[in-house]
Amino acid sequence: MTIARSLGGIVVLVLSACAPTAQLGSISESGLTLTSQQIAFPPDESTLPPGPGVEAANANCLACHSAGMILTQPKLSEKQWTAIVEKMRASYKAPVPDQDVPAIVAYLSSLEPG
Repeated sequence: MTIARSLGGIVVLVLSACAPTAQLGSISESGLTLTSQQIAFPPDESTLPPGPGVEAANANCLACHSAGMILTQPKLSEKQWTAIVEKMRASYKAPVPDQDVPAIVAYLSSLEPG
């Protein structure tokens, strides 16, 4: 769960699922103290479940997205996944080869929401 609060124009995010493991330092100014902390994220699956096209999805999608994030996406059509994959390539410069796009789209379209 993420909680965001605005304190005088500064957005403070609290990731309650992430436990702070060490306090690294803090800085105070104008009555506001910012604290750096090292956090440990909860464990995540390192690969996607088997299926046709999983190799292309593991090789390309997991460079930026966790398997858990991918597996909790809503059920989308091939047309919708194609648009998303193309947005990743065009807008975010994801280095997804042309030949991998159909396999990735087919794989993502076959997933059932988690």
